[in-house]
Amino acid sequence: MKHIFVVDDEVNIRELIKKYLEKEGYKVTLFSNGEQVFSELERLKPHLIVLDIMMPGIDGLELCKKIRTKSDLPIIFVSARDEEFDKILGLELGADDYLSKPFSPRELVIRIKTILRRVRSENNHHDEKISVKDMNLYCDRRYIEIKGNPLKLTIKEYDLFEMLIKNKNMPFTREQLLEKIWGYDYIGDSRVVDDLVKRIRKKLKELESEIEIITVWGYGYRIDD
Repeated sequence: MKHIFVVDDEVNIRELIKKYLEKEGYKVTLFSNGEQVFSELERLKPHLIVLDIMMPGIDGLELCKKIRTKSDLPIIFVSARDEEFDKILGLELGADDYLSKPFSPRELVIRIKTILRRVRSENNHHDEKISVKDMNLYCDRRYIEIKGNPLKLTIKEYDLFEMLIKNKNMPFTREQLLEKIWGYDYIGDSRVVDDLVKRIRKKLKELESEIEIITVWGYGYRIDD
């Protein structure tokens, strides 16, 4: 049974989300503030967090930043803050998705299912391996190593990187990448792709990798072999 944390200071929102998730067979733990969540991550080991931004004490953005220092756990923001800047900032801090309030609980469930489907078992013994330059990518485990060191990516970062690696030398538009990475029609600024690329490039640089995500000006991105 997949375990999901729901973090929101509005009790009605928490209970509504819980109702829909439990109906789908998920185990749900509710939190009203960020302080509680961070202390329970290691003990309860959730599979995904649904996180509000505007909360007393540690807000959702700050909590997301803290979680990303120790975990690649999937995070979905659900927030009344509908500004494009907040969406970009949330994704930049490492969130995997963003829903604006008021939202459809059914849509939230669909997005959760989409993300969790991409988190495959790490115990598959028939792991497809792709090697490019100084990088090895193990598709079934969703594991990447650079010169023997792990390249730690969020779900969306990994999905984008894997798509470019599996289609080496082929450029993709931002719209094509959005459709592939989000798995449904995304309404918003395609700059979220630029942000994902920026974050991946930073992590590749930190490991001094030979892999380079190339900008195809006026079009999109590609990786060459």
